Amino acid sequence: MGHVETPDSDISGPVGLRRLPRPRSTAPRNRATALEQLWRAPTAQRDLTDHLLPGRRTARRGTSLAGLTETVGMAVPAWAVLSSRGQPVALPTAVVAALVWAGVRAVRGRWTAGPQRSATGAVGVLGDWLVFVGLLAVAWAVAGDTVDPTVALVAAAPGGAVTAAVTSVVRRRARATHRRPVLRVLVVGEASGVDTVAGALGSRAQREGYAVVAAVPVGAAEPDHQVPLTGRLGADGTDDDVSTVLAGAYAYDVDLVLVAPGPLLCGDRLRRLGWGLQDGGIALCVLSALTGITTARVRPASVAGMTLLHITPPLRRGPQAALKSVLDRSGALAGLALLAPLLLAVALGVRLSSRGPVFHRQVRHGRHDRPFTMWKFRTMVVDAESRKAELTTANEGAGPLFKMRHDPRVTGIGRALRRTSIDELPQLLNVLRGDMSLVGPRPPLPEEAAEYDDRERRRLAVKPGLTGLWQVSGRSDLSWEESVSLDLWYVDNWSVSTDMNLLARTVRAVTDGRGAY
Repeated sequence: MGHVETPDSDISGPVGLRRLPRPRSTAPRNRATALEQLWRAPTAQRDLTDHLLPGRRTARRGTSLAGLTETVGMAVPAWAVLSSRGQPVALPTAVVAALVWAGVRAVRGRWTAGPQRSATGAVGVLGDWLVFVGLLAVAWAVAGDTVDPTVALVAAAPGGAVTAAVTSVVRRRARATHRRPVLRVLVVGEASGVDTVAGALGSRAQREGYAVVAAVPVGAAEPDHQVPLTGRLGADGTDDDVSTVLAGAYAYDVDLVLVAPGPLLCGDRLRRLGWGLQDGGIALCVLSALTGITTARVRPASVAGMTLLHITPPLRRGPQAALKSVLDRSGALAGLALLAPLLLAVALGVRLSSRGPVFHRQVRHGRHDRPFTMWKFRTMVVDAESRKAELTTANEGAGPLFKMRHDPRVTGIGRALRRTSIDELPQLLNVLRGDMSLVGPRPPLPEEAAEYDDRERRRLAVKPGLTGLWQVSGRSDLSWEESVSLDLWYVDNWSVSTDMNLLARTVRAVTDGRGAY
């Protein structure tokens, strides 16, 4: 039998064979119920309306009322604005806009009962509103110039504000009545596997819903992470793995045993451990070697007794790619029109604050490594490039990036523009031209792209973006490896809904200003 350790606290209750704690009662607990709901995949649709708990019925009524309020909140202000501006067919246009808005909210799951999706906050509302504006732009292009697009945007704004207010109320109530359970996890695997799981979940227990409370390493190696060890499995597989793991699971009252397979724990040994955990009433989860792939792209299948994972290829063409292109162009055009006064004011400020041109044009590499000229507001002195060599020793960037937190070449107004990312707004012209997208990886300089290896070069498989995961995750505070990993995740897993979510999160990132220098 493998070596077993128990925590300092006593184990209450009776013990069974080999003095192992007996399996826990089958009475449901909140965390176990949540895990079952997470994994359960019903094969047929069932009508559970008559069996809903009072709290669930209340939640469903609340989301229905929220949906009705949001729809009316879009229709009435839109009709009032269109009528006051003398627009033709004001009432039908307002009704259509309200129905489209309701469709966007419903399709994106905003009215699903429960706090996970019905209460997404102002950021989620902004993402939905951007999708809504894109659909209106398509409808306007098809229907012609029946309604002035500027007036239409003004008419749609109050509906977004009403929805944000309603969502805020729903969110507060959801927080008061729901709390996501955190599953207590026992990790079993070789030291490297334990470190991988503990490192990934260590600081994100509440957000991810998994908390590592103990570990059972396989072999003699010691994990680097400070995780309580409740036992150890031998490398040869002759120990009683099930007894050792169950002892730790019962001692730490875990909900889930997460196995990180490796050369010392695989095949028949892993299968027998799974049998023992199942008989002991403990849920089992196996860590996959696949990383950077969303669950939407994974389809499990059983073939000849083997469990296979089918991976769908990343989106490169098709309806979503076409819709992304339409949303990029229409969004860039709308952005340039709405932000024209701000762009003119910034251009005047840059021109008067220091000697030199208003815009800084720079060659960057885009999709398929094609060079293009990227536009930005000038934030540095005119001879910044010639002075770059003098500052090489002060470079704070990782990899091929050159970054300085306090770059002496940056002008006074340039620092403000960089902190708010307003200096990037002229890139809307690049989006309109088709060189860039609203969302995508950061466009590299030619010297950066020349140093890419095969893995890093995959970042160039899609158009670079005005914003992206790097923008909402820390910008210049990220290490080079973190930036590359985020960009590669986006390249392989992007979708239109992901783009809308990132656009909404960008507003919060720009307001926060972290990593912008």
